[in-house]
Amino acid sequence: MASYTSISGPCLDHVGHWIRHRLARPTPRHVGQLLNQLAHSWYIAAFHLPALAPAAWRNGLADRWDAVLHRVEGVTPRPGHPQSTLTADAVRGINLYRANMLPRLLRPRQRPTTVPVQLIGLTKDHYVSPALADGLERWAPHLWQRTIPATHWSALLERGTTVARMVKEFVAHHEGQEAAGPLNRSRRGQADSRMPFTGQLAVVTGAGSGIGRATALAFAEQGADIAICDVDLEAAERTAELARLIGASARAWRVDVSDGPAVDAFASEVAAEYGVPDIVVNNAGIGHSGTFLETTEKEWQRVLDVNLWGVIHGCRAFGTLMAERGEGGHIVNLASAAAYLPSKMLAAYATSKAAVLMLSDCLRAEMAASHIGVSAICPGIVNTNITKTTTFSGLDATQEATKQKRISGMYAQRNFPREKVADQILRAVTKDRAVVPVTFEAKAARLIGRLSPALLRTAARLNIG
Repeated sequence: MASYTSISGPCLDHVGHWIRHRLARPTPRHVGQLLNQLAHSWYIAAFHLPALAPAAWRNGLADRWDAVLHRVEGVTPRPGHPQSTLTADAVRGINLYRANMLPRLLRPRQRPTTVPVQLIGLTKDHYVSPALADGLERWAPHLWQRTIPATHWSALLERGTTVARMVKEFVAHHEGQEAAGPLNRSRRGQADSRMPFTGQLAVVTGAGSGIGRATALAFAEQGADIAICDVDLEAAERTAELARLIGASARAWRVDVSDGPAVDAFASEVAAEYGVPDIVVNNAGIGHSGTFLETTEKEWQRVLDVNLWGVIHGCRAFGTLMAERGEGGHIVNLASAAAYLPSKMLAAYATSKAAVLMLSDCLRAEMAASHIGVSAICPGIVNTNITKTTTFSGLDATQEATKQKRISGMYAQRNFPREKVADQILRAVTKDRAVVPVTFEAKAARLIGRLSPALLRTAARLNIG
């Protein structure tokens, strides 16, 4: 064979060795994996019940199989064989389990291969847990591991196009073509530590400093490759350099996120060079302080162009690519505690961030069908450079510089590190959290807003900002 692709179908001999290894080293993690797989494999025990399993199929279960598939797997089976054929095939399948399962698990053979293997794991599989892939490099040293957000049956019934593309890319690579970005990142090796984001690509906007830089480096430290942008190319290049020192593949672009065509071009270039990203963090933003009547139309336009339209452009450009790819992913939008904490001094800024928060909730509902998570991150007072570039309505250049220095001093005194925000972003992606307040004041404001909105409205009258 020139290459081999397996879709959520582990070799039983490998599973036997996998079980023995965990029984020999019963760490909490290994015990948890064993119990989890045992729960996934309940049907195997049922298949071994004498006479009962075949009788169940012959006496009505086959008639309800379509309904079972639809309820458990979330798919609608295609019209196929007559019901009598389905029943006979199912009984033969039960016998196949009985003939192979126990002998292979109790007396596993040594089954190595030098053939290049692509393992397509299904993250929502009700029967084969992802942990069964642990340690497969021992048996298949030329191993590529990829995932699809699909159930055991829906991988082919609903995501056949995605599977076909993965197989095509893998075959083409072993016929001499250069590996596509996602395939290249999915290669595993003997010393592969499989950090949480190994093999994934993270895009971060506004990554030249602050939360954006901290987030890009956090993903790099956890195994991801990164593609970043900023209006300050030199600062973005520095972030990329730091990521490469960590060991990630990284490249920087100069992009103004308020420019829709520029963001579209950025997304196209990233996809061409690295492949479609797995994670997109729309972080780029600017600060502005001023009451509604003080804030000019030009200032409103600037704030909304960057803080809201920048997020819209990023979600549209990359979200479209992610949905078409069919492998799931995650989008993170940087909102703010100001999204739900009104202030008469932050009319434009708070409005832009509130819009990002609602946009994220709407997009989360839409993208769920594509298995793409969406999170809104709501930091409070964080020690970043945004205060040094925040603009203020109604002030001349000297007054504005004085105000920037005073506000920056306040944020520095609070000294909440940007790295903690980055940690929360990674956690939001891992846990698929919808809204994540960061810092004490952000959490407190969200709680008070739920318990007593009138209290927040009263506080909004203070001259804070």
